[in-house]
Amino acid sequence: MGDWIIGALINIVGSVAINFGTNLLKLGHDQREKLYSSNNQGDGKFVPKSVMYFQTWRIGILFFAVGNCLNFMSFAYAAQSLLAALGSIQFVSNIAFAYVVLNKTISVKVMVATTFIVFGNVFLVSFGNHQSPVYTPEQLIAKYSNLVFVLYCMSLVFVVALSQYLYRSGETILSDNAKDTSTHWRTLLPFSYAIVSGAIGSCSVLFAKSLSNMLRLTMSSRYQFHSWFTYSILLLFLCTAGFWMARLNEGLSLFDAILIVPMFQIAWTFFSICTGFVYFQEYQVFDTLRIIMFMLGMTFVFIGISLLAPDENKGAHLAIS
Repeated sequence: MGDWIIGALINIVGSVAINFGTNLLKLGHDQREKLYSSNNQGDGKFVPKSVMYFQTWRIGILFFAVGNCLNFMSFAYAAQSLLAALGSIQFVSNIAFAYVVLNKTISVKVMVATTFIVFGNVFLVSFGNHQSPVYTPEQLIAKYSNLVFVLYCMSLVFVVALSQYLYRSGETILSDNAKDTSTHWRTLLPFSYAIVSGAIGSCSVLFAKSLSNMLRLTMSSRYQFHSWFTYSILLLFLCTAGFWMARLNEGLSLFDAILIVPMFQIAWTFFSICTGFVYFQEYQVFDTLRIIMFMLGMTFVFIGISLLAPDENKGAHLAIS
């Protein structure tokens, strides 16, 4: 069994565990809300315990943590572009868990979306990068000075700056015309917000893969984990991952979740794949056929994610005080 298969399997199990944990967290909050509703007689005096006291929520946290650890481990065995794309498998597992755990009804549209995601992942796994080289710290450092990667970083900075400018402009326009719900800014605003979040937050995947690569070297006694480069990458990982989580939470408070969540996932997946392609030069193993099939797989995944937005979506709304 190739290393990339091991990495892909670990990543799939991790993604499913994360999604199962997320559903248990949601169920814990629902149980707390149900307890509050059944005991509150209208006087508002009953205050339920913190959600941390609910066993369902605690089990959810455990699954969530274990899943993230498994995903971190998987980056040591497979290409970043492949694993980033496989993250969409959580949408498939989410449907099963929503039906079993939360007793949700599954619509035909959701089943069609799931079919797109499944077929997209089949294309991605079949035609993705199946190499899993182990890099030395010197090789990882050298890749940062690669001309293609430097140009990519410059273009990433430009995209982030442009998207942030569009977001600030849209914020101002919507503040002045709060009653105008037909403007295209209602869609462009969350889109530009997701682009900034995904472009910067997805860099945490690059740093996570670098860390897991060095951890794998350490386990084989070919590298001392304690070095300035290791701690620098760890700091960058914590900063970018923290930025992503903060933007995700803020985005959910600013915009309609049914619109911003698919945008977040598409932006994160797209930039994660691009960064892995450029930094680790994963594109070198692709011929014309594999490029076409990989792009087709990504298109299927993005269509599936977009279709998961409910029909009741009336557009994002910015919380303006």
